[in-house]
Amino acid sequence: MSTELELEAGPPANGGSCVARHDGRVVFVRYALPGERVLARVSSERGSHWHADAIEILEPSKDRVDPLCPIAGVDGAGCCDLAFARPAAARLLKGDVVANQLGRLGGFDWSGSAESVGAEAVTGWRTRVRLDVGQDGRAGFHRYHSDELVHDLGCAQVSAGLLDGLAEKRWPAGSQLHVALDDDGTRHVVKTGPRTTRGSAPTEVVEGHYEAVQRIGDRSWAVPVTAFWQSHRDAATLYSALVGEWAQLAEGMTAWDLYGGAGVFAAVLADAVGETGRVVTVDTSRGSARAARAALGDLPWVDVVTDSVRRALGAQRSRADVAVLDPPRTGAGREVIDLLAEADVPRIIHIGCEAASFARDIGLYRARGYTVEKLRVFDSFPLTHHVECVALLTAS
Repeated sequence: MSTELELEAGPPANGGSCVARHDGRVVFVRYALPGERVLARVSSERGSHWHADAIEILEPSKDRVDPLCPIAGVDGAGCCDLAFARPAAARLLKGDVVANQLGRLGGFDWSGSAESVGAEAVTGWRTRVRLDVGQDGRAGFHRYHSDELVHDLGCAQVSAGLLDGLAEKRWPAGSQLHVALDDDGTRHVVKTGPRTTRGSAPTEVVEGHYEAVQRIGDRSWAVPVTAFWQSHRDAATLYSALVGEWAQLAEGMTAWDLYGGAGVFAAVLADAVGETGRVVTVDTSRGSARAARAALGDLPWVDVVTDSVRRALGAQRSRADVAVLDPPRTGAGREVIDLLAEADVPRIIHIGCEAASFARDIGLYRARGYTVEKLRVFDSFPLTHHVECVALLTAS
């Protein structure tokens, strides 16, 4: 029988929970807001701390609203885990979480709120979605930390019409659906898998094309639907402009675009350094590299490298004036940051989509003598606990 506890939710924790205490034990409570009194059901016991879900709100916060996502919640999908919070309050909570992580893991004092992205809409912002298919052939979203799927596809994040008709069809068990709405308004659906006995995962274009057209300014990219592109419709343009502003490059300089994907940042860096300069963009994804080569083909001073960042940095023989990093959720880590410091890169723009790994990386930079000049936090994933952090670091 599951344990139910009456708890008072404390400050927000990284990962979407609030911190509560029961008989001296820390309990991380999801679906609660700071200051609320809730009835919570313990979902797991992990040594010195427990995890629980708020199943009844006994004393609600003034920042609680009716859920903005119809399918999320304790017994629903794991998509919009802050759908019950007033959007402005959610942005403050996200800022508090980043500040806490920066203080604990990065030794850096910062305070602020997450900033809205684009037109501040908290619904309908997502243009890329991946769905899993269960053994019954139905596509769905995962429940939180579960293999179980929710087959109602009415997530509030998703752009209107993006998932229309997909719930009614039956798909091969164990396959995945990659769905994108591109900047021409065209929907693309690509099925991958299920894996064969030889380990391969066949790919099939179900609707549209394998590549989706994405635009920033006057430049366009043909990006595989299965490859990475920012999920928020306004994020790529926002980050590109910020990188261009913070890089402070001039004609003839050199820039490194690390974990560069389809080369979005390489484009703005290349414009700044001109044909007498040099830009190296690095990513492990072959699909992203093909997209970068095609989109940046008119910029011969851009080198597209398909390799790990660590190996690519070891192969560089000239110093960069600026390095831009947009690593995965695990962050860049000590080895890569040490290589940047040893290469005497004077100016670094670091982007992180997970607060703890971002804060850890900030601490690693500071240990190597870098100073945090600017830091901004963006609410790039409204209705969820996720954030995007961007820091400008300069060598001391």
